[in-house]
Amino acid sequence: MKKIFVLLMILTLALMTGCGGSNDGDKKTSNDAGKIKLGMITRLNASEESFGKFMEEVEKTLNVKIASHKPIFFDSLNAMEAALQAGQIDEISTYRSVARYMIAKDPRFNVLKDHSLEFIDSFCFALRQDDTELKDSLNTVIKEMQSDGTLDRLTKEYITDINAENDPPAVEIPTIDGAQTIKVAVTGDLPPLDFVSADGKPAGFNTAVLAEIGKRLNRNIELVQVESGARAAALTSKQVDVVFWAIVPVSEIIPQDSDKPDGIALTEPYYKDEEKK
Repeated sequence: MKKIFVLLMILTLALMTGCGGSNDGDKKTSNDAGKIKLGMITRLNASEESFGKFMEEVEKTLNVKIASHKPIFFDSLNAMEAALQAGQIDEISTYRSVARYMIAKDPRFNVLKDHSLEFIDSFCFALRQDDTELKDSLNTVIKEMQSDGTLDRLTKEYITDINAENDPPAVEIPTIDGAQTIKVAVTGDLPPLDFVSADGKPAGFNTAVLAEIGKRLNRNIELVQVESGARAAALTSKQVDVVFWAIVPVSEIIPQDSDKPDGIALTEPYYKDEEKK
């Protein structure tokens, strides 16, 4: 059986494969010859070229060897995994909790910790900047759920203790007659956090969090499936009111809100993608 490895680097975990041969494609330039092709979910405020330059800056600033990687963006996890299996890319980048889930689902995946940086990403909600009432309401509920242990309980049930032999459990989101509706974008690209089952139904941790938020705010939650790269457009065009977001850890080389498009506001984080001991 061919082995696929998971690399912990920059803000995320990544998967490296020995499957297939090299496929230069249209995205590879002469300057990228010999670089490791790193698949990533599309960054909303960065191109492949600019993110590659960012990685070079990281290597210059910190004692980590990552400039040997060439980022290649994909709009979905399925497309990225297919490219990995076909040998069109060598590694894929994802978060710690997602990588743990993927490793448990597929024994060919493993963690490669060479060149690792110990950043911790925090997940929050993004919404339109002028939607201040909704932002304040979400922040209030997030703090309540942190204080009373609800978020810890859901993290344990849907992330820490998830049985990867089965899909994350379905979550029933109640409907409240006459209540306002909050439309939330889901992508399915971050199992078991943002997960969509084979029958097209959102499930997993984020859906469980939203179900609890809907109850506490006395509002209906409508889930709208979109591609990862279309999240910001879906939000600003008012197709949805909320999208899931990961806050980029701040450092000397990573400015605060460096991945946040203009006109978008972020809530307090509801989950930290920490290494589990």
